Amino acid sequence: MALIQMTLEKAGHAVVALTSPKEAVERVAVNDFDLVLTDLMMPELSGLEVCERVLGARSDMRVIVVTGHGSMETAIEAMRVGAYDFLTKPIEPDALNLVVARAVKERRVSTEVRRLERGIDNGSASSVIGTNAAMRSVQDLIARIATSSATVLISGETGTGKERVARALHEASGRPGAFVALNCAAVPANLLESELFGHARGAYTDAHSKRDGLFVEADGGTIFLDEIADMPLDIQPKLLRAIQERKVRPIGANAEVEFDARLVTATNRNLEDDIAEKRFRKDLYYRINVINVDLPPLRQRGDVIELATYFLAQLAKRTGRPCLRLGHAAAQKLLEYGWPGNVRELENCMERAVVIARFEEITVEDLPEKVQAYRANHVVISDHATEVLSMDEVERRYVIRVLALANGNKARAARMLGFDRRTLYRKLVQFGVALDEFKGDPEPRT
Repeated sequence: MALIQMTLEKAGHAVVALTSPKEAVERVAVNDFDLVLTDLMMPELSGLEVCERVLGARSDMRVIVVTGHGSMETAIEAMRVGAYDFLTKPIEPDALNLVVARAVKERRVSTEVRRLERGIDNGSASSVIGTNAAMRSVQDLIARIATSSATVLISGETGTGKERVARALHEASGRPGAFVALNCAAVPANLLESELFGHARGAYTDAHSKRDGLFVEADGGTIFLDEIADMPLDIQPKLLRAIQERKVRPIGANAEVEFDARLVTATNRNLEDDIAEKRFRKDLYYRINVINVDLPPLRQRGDVIELATYFLAQLAKRTGRPCLRLGHAAAQKLLEYGWPGNVRELENCMERAVVIARFEEITVEDLPEKVQAYRANHVVISDHATEVLSMDEVERRYVIRVLALANGNKARAARMLGFDRRTLYRKLVQFGVALDEFKGDPEPRT
């Protein structure tokens, strides 16, 4: 026990070591531990009895059974009563650290998912959500500038939620007018001026009637110009004048029209680089960038699970269907993935999962293939101090080791690993292991 405690403490875990299994069960009932590591053969209670009582008191607990009797019957019985895994003596420190780290990580992800499901904000779809420091700063800035008429430039990668921030600004502003949005990159250059400022009847061919532009439509409200960097250079001075004078002149009109709309713009590019390359006017940049809201990419935010849970709740409200739970294995995959498409990609991922899910819980198989297949490029040290292994190689060796412990029975090994059998077969193919290398159960039916 002392060696196990020393190994785990060296890995950074806080360990409470007890010699009485009854006391351990009592302590677990009133304290929030992540994991119980129990011997199998003990005088007061067996390790299997400890496992049953612990899980009876805390169903989300992870229990690992340690035994010197490494028979498959013992392993199967441990799995049957709900053990997370089992280790045979003598315990290798690397194997112990690997299994414990995995169990603790999965338990904490599951706990976070349940916490978010209980306390999720089911407010408006335009709410700026997130409890990490970066998003709290954004929320605080929105609250402080919402009632101002100053122009706002929202910057950030594609999919970070720039329009959500613009809508949140409008909703918090108290302005009675409409929120009017336009993507500058989506409108042909020859039509953009008319869209923004309007036109008089007969101003050009097909102008059969007068049309108010978006600045006039947004009078008393907010006009949001997305992808402002794509605005043609010849229209930029007209936009600059409109901002300065609070007036627009429709194409073909003799008189200007006043408006009172708050201007919010957004870009996924560095406008200072565009200025240096003569693609964007410096004077316009200073006019639209009175206040800058910079949105961090999702990979730097640390609130992927919170956002995923929020989107599941929103989808349930929109469809009228029960809200699906996010399984801990799926949650772990979401944490590992790099999210190049940011919040928008995550929202689409959750919508896909809800559509194809067969159960009340989102599983790994419900996620897009690229999320399932994503492997973080981390390294760990193997048994040999000089050998560096990739996470793929660590997992490959671990899967093969469990297969060996399962006497080649793939169905049994899949249960021990926490996979379904199809997932195990897919991993064996991924690792280059011949499917006939391990015997013991029939091939899966397709």
